[in-house]
Amino acid sequence: MTEAPPAPRTPAAAGTVPRAPLRVRVLRRPEVGALVAALAVFVFFSLATDAFLTPRGVASWLESAALFGIMAVAVSMLMIGGEFDLSTGVMVGSTGLLTGVLATHAGVNVWVAVLVSLVAALAVGFLNGLMVTRTGLPSFIVTLGTFFILQGLNLAVTKAVTGQVAVQGMTQVPGFWDARWLFGSSMAVGPAMLDVPILWWVLFTALCTWVLLRTRVGNWIFAVGGDARSARQTGVPVVRTKIGLFMTTAFAGWLVGMLSLFGTTTVQASTGVGVEFVYIICAVVGGCLLTGGVGSALGGALGALIYGMAYQGIVFAGWDNNWLRAFLGAMLLAAVVVNTYVRRRAETAGAASTKHTEPENGHRHGAASRGASGAVGVDGRRPDSAGGGGERAGERDHRHGAASRGASGAVGVDGRRPDSAGGGGERAGERDHRHGAASRGASGAVGVDGRRPDSAGGGGERAGERDQKHDPAEGGDPQ
Repeated sequence: MTEAPPAPRTPAAAGTVPRAPLRVRVLRRPEVGALVAALAVFVFFSLATDAFLTPRGVASWLESAALFGIMAVAVSMLMIGGEFDLSTGVMVGSTGLLTGVLATHAGVNVWVAVLVSLVAALAVGFLNGLMVTRTGLPSFIVTLGTFFILQGLNLAVTKAVTGQVAVQGMTQVPGFWDARWLFGSSMAVGPAMLDVPILWWVLFTALCTWVLLRTRVGNWIFAVGGDARSARQTGVPVVRTKIGLFMTTAFAGWLVGMLSLFGTTTVQASTGVGVEFVYIICAVVGGCLLTGGVGSALGGALGALIYGMAYQGIVFAGWDNNWLRAFLGAMLLAAVVVNTYVRRRAETAGAASTKHTEPENGHRHGAASRGASGAVGVDGRRPDSAGGGGERAGERDHRHGAASRGASGAVGVDGRRPDSAGGGGERAGERDHRHGAASRGASGAVGVDGRRPDSAGGGGERAGERDQKHDPAEGGDPQ
């Protein structure tokens, strides 16, 4: 019996993914909630205070947002990768103290001191990432230990070397004013004088956004945050990615430490202690999930902008500064609730739009194709119903007269294909036997011990038994 050749696969039959409506695409962006909140805070303090929109007022809350924003962007990337770093705040003080002590008391050139503190910060970040990835300990515990170590060193070493808990006299260090031009200068932008940390903030945010959205490293970051085990199985360098993220937060801590040191010409041993939670709040307000895999660098920057505006707006309004902490707590809770609600609505709307378009295309063209909706389960695997292909691939192939393996690609929890995964309608061996061709089961299923069980491939018969039945001369003596 001659089989009809399978129908050629056309672009329409291949199952293109329909483009989601604009409203759904906007709601899916993690920084949308932070953008709306930033506009609301801006309008509120613009109406509540007279100094908020003055050139000097704008410069003040932008500078405050910049120093928090650089760290918030780095922390956002780390949280997308599924980790935390509680040593980010104390890292700011540690790098500033190390640079100041080397330059003022050890006689080291200021640029050499800056580079030494950078190397030290990267080394701490590397050790944090290495301990998290090699030991399997939660990053919360590892970085909490680093936090206390650095805090103790800041106090003990600074007091032992300088006799006090602060470093002063930076303006007398040769080369200080050259370094200040890079880290602590100001520039005229219209009627306002903007400090250079704002420029660093914008550049760092743009760089991190580009890395996350346009590079392979960005894909790795989202992958390890979503499901590290699945990412490792697909070839993502999980260890290198996470270590790189911890080193990124350490670099950001060094940068903020230099901006603070050369901007104020002094640093204290308590600098940065306690603000690590502010960085995390800014990242969460910007759309990052505590579970990882979701977020954006721009969202972290917007979260820091909200904090900067509220911080200076409360001062301009003449309110008690203690209201700032209450505002932070309310902002955190509101951000989590709003982000969760918006994300669920976007997922529901996106699933509804896909459901109404894609199954009709696959059924109308009658071609064997896998579900192309791109839906992925919580554990990183495509569920049976994710593709929305309307019919299982094997049933479509059987209807057109072509014997084929089930192409749904469903995988069991333990990594093996279950009997019903392929959805082939008939077992491969039964189809081959009916058409007169001896073949082995083509599902590729393998048992636990590495051998193909009778029912694993859905082949109905073992390959040797089918060969004997169709050609006894090749299969040996009949049983």
